Amino acid sequence: MKAAVLYNPGGAENFKLEERPVPTPGEGQVLVKVKAFGLNRSELMTRKGLSPNVRFPRVLGIECVGEVEADPSGEYKKGQQIAACMGGMGREYDGSYAEYTVLPKYILYPFHSKLSWEQLGAIPEMFQTVHGSLYLSLRIQKDETLLIRGGSSSIGMLATQMAKNAGVTIIATTRNLQKESLLLSNGASYVLIDNGHLAPGVKGIFPEGVDKVLELVGTLTLQDSLACVKPGGVACMTGMLSEQWSIPDFAPMEFIPATVHLTIYDSGQIRSSIGDFQAFIQTVESGQIKLSISQVFSLDDIAQAHQLMESNTAGGKIVVLS
Repeated sequence: MKAAVLYNPGGAENFKLEERPVPTPGEGQVLVKVKAFGLNRSELMTRKGLSPNVRFPRVLGIECVGEVEADPSGEYKKGQQIAACMGGMGREYDGSYAEYTVLPKYILYPFHSKLSWEQLGAIPEMFQTVHGSLYLSLRIQKDETLLIRGGSSSIGMLATQMAKNAGVTIIATTRNLQKESLLLSNGASYVLIDNGHLAPGVKGIFPEGVDKVLELVGTLTLQDSLACVKPGGVACMTGMLSEQWSIPDFAPMEFIPATVHLTIYDSGQIRSSIGDFQAFIQTVESGQIKLSISQVFSLDDIAQAHQLMESNTAGGKIVVLS
């Protein structure tokens, strides 16, 4: 099988396309024929050597869609459509940047769909991250207000649509003035240009602040995002577009406003259900959700796909077909 292997961290040119034997699944594992996968910022960080405890060589890829090729237990039949994400995939063990991968059953989402593989390839981690952030961490409710910091990212775009469909009023942010109309057409009621200090602008719209904040930029803007939350509200840090894991000299009593709640969402710890995943696919099939796919590459062009992700010019999910 063909696989994109990273022997040493560094630039996108460090990926080596090579032939490897098709792996054999063990107990509690399934061999998956990878059809497509989306690219993620965490993979960019791993490629650069910024992910702790990842050992090389490694086949990256924290998500995929495909078909079951073999299940020693017989639970899954050959040809069953399957999705997977996180659970150590592409970090603790080899992931989806290959034609076949062996995955533990507990991270699998069996599903049925007539969507194309390139559409399906955009879904697993985007769905898991957005659904988990909005419903498991923030617990959004109809008529609430939500600030999405990093609104023009693929996660931000999907979060806007899902929150809008739930009856939430959304402020979306971008650093690019030219993306204002895109965010409004995607479902945001207000757009703020992010200069690093959003609290005055947010409170110019909602004087008390917003009920909830979805923080996708990360540690660099988290304190300002917390200042946008009304008393008793919640901020959820999910993304790290800033590529920084930690906050130097973190002082909680100064950092977090009184009565404001801070949480995170990590799909490696808490996962949405198989039923929620299938229901989301149906919203895409029905047209209630429109996936924002920027560009589709082949596995042979994984280096170019990573270069596009690193340029921050994609404007949507990057999908790779195996």
